[in-house]
Amino acid sequence: MIAYVTVGADDIARAERFYSAFLPALGYGLEEYHGDLSYLLPKQPGQSAALPDFYVKSPFDGRPASAGNGTMIAFEARSQMQVRALHSAALAAGGFDEGQPGFRASYGPHFYVGYLRDPQGNKIALFSSDPDEPGRDG
Repeated sequence: MIAYVTVGADDIARAERFYSAFLPALGYGLEEYHGDLSYLLPKQPGQSAALPDFYVKSPFDGRPASAGNGTMIAFEARSQMQVRALHSAALAAGGFDEGQPGFRASYGPHFYVGYLRDPQGNKIALFSSDPDEPGRDG
């Protein structure tokens, strides 16, 4: 199980505008710790913490943050409509389009996804694969 994911950012305020445009709608709450951002899923009473946490931090080594080539973080939305809405909100909050929401031929018939780059260049996917929604072929 993945416990947490961290991306680097040189401009934390800019990163906060981007990630706060869609992560709260997916159930993540924001906590700030020493100037960095921690997006956490709510813990239910009597249960372990919901994972994974998502952190946005200035690089520990003090060097500029950089995006990994081939690295992508995917967040699951509740519906195709939510994918479209959150993709649009993230673009308006300073993100960059890396692929408009829609079906992709190389994935299953219900995999609906939109791709973004955060202000630092990290690749983000917002997807839904609900079999009760219309699929690529129908």
